[in-house]
Amino acid sequence: MKFENLLAEVGGFGPFQIGIILMLVIPRVSLPFHFLLNNFIAAIPDHHCDFSSLDTSGVFETLSQEQRLTVSIPQHEDGSFSSCHMFSEPQFHLLTNSSNSTELPVVQCQNGWVYDNSTFKSTLASEWNLVCDKKSMNKATATIFFSGVMVGAAIFGSLSDRFGRKPMLMVSFISAAFFSVVSAFSTSYIMFAVMRFFTGMGITGISIISIVLCEWMIVDYHPLRLYWIPESARWLIANGRLEEAHYYLSKCASANHREKSLKVKKMSNLVRKYTYLDLLRTPKLRKLAVVTGITWFGVAFTYYGISLNVDGFGLNLYLTQFIYGTIELPAKLLIYLSLQKLGRRYSQVGTLILTGVCIAITIIIPKVNWLPRTAVAVLGKGFSEASFTSVFLYTTELYPTVIRQNGLGFCSCLARVGVSVAPLVSLLQETWTPLPQVLFCSVAILAGLLALLLPETHNVRLPETIEDVEQTRHVLILLIIYGCVSDITTMVLKRRRKNSRAVC
Repeated sequence: MKFENLLAEVGGFGPFQIGIILMLVIPRVSLPFHFLLNNFIAAIPDHHCDFSSLDTSGVFETLSQEQRLTVSIPQHEDGSFSSCHMFSEPQFHLLTNSSNSTELPVVQCQNGWVYDNSTFKSTLASEWNLVCDKKSMNKATATIFFSGVMVGAAIFGSLSDRFGRKPMLMVSFISAAFFSVVSAFSTSYIMFAVMRFFTGMGITGISIISIVLCEWMIVDYHPLRLYWIPESARWLIANGRLEEAHYYLSKCASANHREKSLKVKKMSNLVRKYTYLDLLRTPKLRKLAVVTGITWFGVAFTYYGISLNVDGFGLNLYLTQFIYGTIELPAKLLIYLSLQKLGRRYSQVGTLILTGVCIAITIIIPKVNWLPRTAVAVLGKGFSEASFTSVFLYTTELYPTVIRQNGLGFCSCLARVGVSVAPLVSLLQETWTPLPQVLFCSVAILAGLLALLLPETHNVRLPETIEDVEQTRHVLILLIIYGCVSDITTMVLKRRRKNSRAVC
């Protein structure tokens, strides 16, 4: 008996299913806070060199702050003060004539920096002076976190297929909570980076395992107690643990008022353990792994390339983040409708390509036109969120049950490669300002076009074994042949009936 038939017997979607949605959604609320935390903790406030060492005679006490900066800090062509250089000695003549300051001797900051604390009281940059020559270390904190997410995707994807979804989900909750709290009390950059790495590992376990647990929507009805989240019935049946599967299915049937005698037959061909290597053993599954992996890379690379660039539109950081977050709500609603009307494949392709188009438009619009540029960027953020929402659902429907968690872990791992690279790509703007946007745009469009190679899964029975994936093509051919033969047979019979009537 197929798993869909078992779900139909126990009630399909009822109180148990609503309960499991609540129990899995509530903890996931914290995930975006971790993923986008770097926008705030790694923000670089306005800063300049600490020039207190230049005031050897106490003259600075008689000057205003603006005058102190003028005699101590060189200015750029646009009139802004340098963040990483200072004069080797005070240039008091600039108070009367500041037009000739380009050839004066300057040095790098000698005694640290002074930061503007009007927006942030403390950030990683101000805490450990991660500016100027150490600016890349500040950007690297996001890469380190998402590297942990990448490693966690591979580890938890494999372990949850081997030991079950529920135990690994509990491990993810505990580890993510522990390391995130410890990271808040870090006393050095190295300690903070290590703690963020392990936090990322735990966070990704919550992300990918909770998605897979929704495949059957069965739960012991205590919405706020994570302990009562049941094991995946698909996984229990696939691994020969029929008594446990029968127990949860029976409780689900009871809660949904569909008490029936369930007969769960053992599937002997599903008992063996599967690994990531099984993704590459057969041709159709190998193609599926390659295409979905690249698609996930493109989705994540583009999404976080946009999400982590909230300071390039001339708006307040908090306001930009609020607008970026607000657009995700209608984006999720629209992609839900699109998935039902257009199907999974065209929704995935369309959202990725439209994301790339929006990024291309922001490259063309001058920065002085901040309003239309911001509007297009927000629209692109909405499409990128829609593509991320779609790819999770689409991927879980593409992979067979026995290797679904491995497939999702593999794709999530490649996605985190893209996420890890995205913060560092922004450093390329020092080489050519539009280069990061050009890369984000190109990857989004290419990934969208590549997604056309994936099969449609809307209103299609989910595959449970690797054989289901490999034999899909042959089944379709047989159905087509059968349909053609049936049509021809029908036509012949109709003609014979007409001829017999004419003779009569």
